[in-house]
Amino acid sequence: MKTWFITGISRGLGKALAQAALARGDKVIGTTRDGRSDVEGALTLPLEMTDPEAIASAVGKAFSQAGTVDVIVNNAGYGLLGAVEDAAEEEIARLFAVDLFGPLRLIRAALPHLRSQKSGHVVNITSIAGRAPGAASAYYAAAKFGLEGFSQSLAQEVAPFGIRVTTVAPGAFRTDFLSSHSIRKSAPATEGYGETAGRMLDAFDRMAGRQLGDPVKAAEAILKLADSEKPPVQLLLGSDAWRRNQARLEASAAEMAEWKDVTLGTDYPEGT
Repeated sequence: MKTWFITGISRGLGKALAQAALARGDKVIGTTRDGRSDVEGALTLPLEMTDPEAIASAVGKAFSQAGTVDVIVNNAGYGLLGAVEDAAEEEIARLFAVDLFGPLRLIRAALPHLRSQKSGHVVNITSIAGRAPGAASAYYAAAKFGLEGFSQSLAQEVAPFGIRVTTVAPGAFRTDFLSSHSIRKSAPATEGYGETAGRMLDAFDRMAGRQLGDPVKAAEAILKLADSEKPPVQLLLGSDAWRRNQARLEASAAEMAEWKDVTLGTDYPEGT
């Protein structure tokens, strides 16, 4: 039996994961903004991801209640869509506070406990946008890209303590992520972005309710990840995420090869 600490269990992937873990007999401590959820059997704590003191308090309560926490899942977050020029300063600041700085603070608060117990698995839910971004999601991609880079470095730092770290990058899953509950859209104000950001916003609207990904299967995949003796540092979820990531890797490899001579030509001559 594992004990999970999952942020954002009120809906979507967080709720599906909490329910799947409970269904197999695991213990779940979850968070929502108001401390209420309809996930039967979970202990739900209130947590505002922009509040550093609230984060420290929730982490302390989780370890106090459970003693040992086996898996921490940073799932709480939301998206911001729109052209870069159209985003307001307050929109950008809040997005980074919730999607990047919140998880970082939570992990920092949890690390002393994880080091003490000499075990634990930190699972950070990112997005395919953080690995293969498209137009209209630059700020969201930046926050998720930041969490990806942080996690890869952290995994190397904490491995000697028996702590594992994985980023899970989902593609489009059939949750309410594209609804007003989880997506904010900057008010369009700048002309000329119709064929880039505008086209992507239209595509997101058409996709809502028709996403390929099944959140129940995503939850099962994360359970499998947590049970693995050798979990990956990075995991993709969804065939669309696989295709986007593969295309990005191939394009990057081709670009590197094209500019290889320039790249290698910036060293001092050998022997100097």
